[in-house]
Amino acid sequence: MLDRQKHLCIGVITGAQGIRGAVRIKSFTADPLDIDAYGPVSDEAGKRTFELKSIGQSKGVVVATLEGVTDRNAAEALKGLQLFVSRDRLPPAEDEEYYHADLLGLAAELVGGEPLGRITAVYDFGAGDAIEVTRTDGVVVMVPFTKAAVPTVDLNAGKVVIDPPAGLFDKPEPPQPLALQAETAEVAGEVE
Repeated sequence: MLDRQKHLCIGVITGAQGIRGAVRIKSFTADPLDIDAYGPVSDEAGKRTFELKSIGQSKGVVVATLEGVTDRNAAEALKGLQLFVSRDRLPPAEDEEYYHADLLGLAAELVGGEPLGRITAVYDFGAGDAIEVTRTDGVVVMVPFTKAAVPTVDLNAGKVVIDPPAGLFDKPEPPQPLALQAETAEVAGEVE
């Protein structure tokens, strides 16, 4: 098993592309087509290594070839395979930029120092990054990964400080039964 402190996942194979062994890769690099710029990739166990060559993009994924993968069946067998490279082959993160792997597991606390939980995932749903925090009570919350909501990231101390936007951690109102919703709407209409 690779040491996750020394190796980072730069992509995952999502399926085959065509009949000649090309694969589709969801790239986690800043420029998706740069996935082949860091040398050979390996699987999570570190047992298989592949030379990777990007050949284009299609529907939000990188299309690439892997040395030794020459037909669709071999490419399909790799679906779900995470691709890792040694951290020392990647550029250092810029100020206020972080590798997702460095954020995972960090303690999360509120501005006043109250423990909140731990970061368990980092997502980008298209509107910017969000961190998933599993609170100390087991509840999972999503926090926008912005300077306003996460003013402090201290990798050396192993923590982030969260200043949640108003209402972020409020429990949602339970849904009303449909009959009660209709009744409430009728009453609202009569009051007007």
